[in-house]
Amino acid sequence: MKKIILLLFLLSATVVLLVGCGGDEELEAHDNVPMKEEGDVEEASTITYPLTGEVAKEQVNRRVIGVTINNHPEARPHSGIQAADLVYEVLSEGEVTRLVALFHSEYPERVGSVRSSRPYHIELVQGYGGLLVTHGWSPEAEQLLKAGRADYLNGLFHDGTLFQRSPDRKAPHNSYITFANIQKGLTDKGYTLEGDVAPFRFYEEGAEMEGLAIDELTINYFDRNRVTYRIQSESGEMTRYNEELQTIDLDTRKPVEVSNLFVVETDHRVLDDQGRREINLTSGGRGLLLQGGRLQFVEWKNENGRILPVQNGEIVPFLSGQTWINIVPTSPGLDKMVEWNNDEKGVTDDAN
Repeated sequence: MKKIILLLFLLSATVVLLVGCGGDEELEAHDNVPMKEEGDVEEASTITYPLTGEVAKEQVNRRVIGVTINNHPEARPHSGIQAADLVYEVLSEGEVTRLVALFHSEYPERVGSVRSSRPYHIELVQGYGGLLVTHGWSPEAEQLLKAGRADYLNGLFHDGTLFQRSPDRKAPHNSYITFANIQKGLTDKGYTLEGDVAPFRFYEEGAEMEGLAIDELTINYFDRNRVTYRIQSESGEMTRYNEELQTIDLDTRKPVEVSNLFVVETDHRVLDDQGRREINLTSGGRGLLLQGGRLQFVEWKNENGRILPVQNGEIVPFLSGQTWINIVPTSPGLDKMVEWNNDEKGVTDDAN
């Protein structure tokens, strides 16, 4: 009997041992199967471009490229600005504005017409660690760029090669450059095009906007340049106009569609008989923020070189999409230079 019991015990142990080994092999094989980390799928679906908040197909590791763009009436329509993430509009000489378009999420085929830079253009691009593309410079901007203030590409040294003159327009309104040539020129100068860009804060999709409901807002740059933003009732986005001429892209014929309009006032000082200006971009001050058809009275502050809207000490998020920041002089200021149609009252108001 003892022999039988011992035999049964040994057989049972053998079975357990075999089963145990088989289980280990199965676990080991399972461990070798690649598994997605928790949240991988969600993370991939929520990658967004840092300056538009729009969903990106993949992570973009490249620096911002800022281009100084001519906004003289003879230089319109522009090429490429509908693809910009952010566009600054700011006075240049006299009463004409110039644009500083920042490109990151999307590159158009070409951009222009390109004009000369000023010190405050350099500041605006440097707020994003960007590379500057310009055609010419003021004496002050030349001094800053030659001293290494920013990485840059200047059409003065590449006219007819990287930069091409359009036969359809007269100089100085006819200098254009493709983005392929921008990348080539910057790379040839030894600059790195790679780099991280700190993101804006954005509202979650479907967020309700606060403020006064309006139909349109007009900025009057001394009667030389009246810029109007009109809200589209269905989307809440804005279309842009110089006088009654809609802002469209020359090459694609697509209209510029704006999600955020931020108008700020800051001190301007004329420097010389050419009308060149010094513009204070660090002081902070009054601002107007228009999003989704709602106008808010806010402040602005400079944070690490970026002009951002502030209310009650907190940065106000942007809606996803393109942003325009219009800079106006403190004198005459928002009260005299900006007006809007009040959708709720059906009257025209101003910054008071």
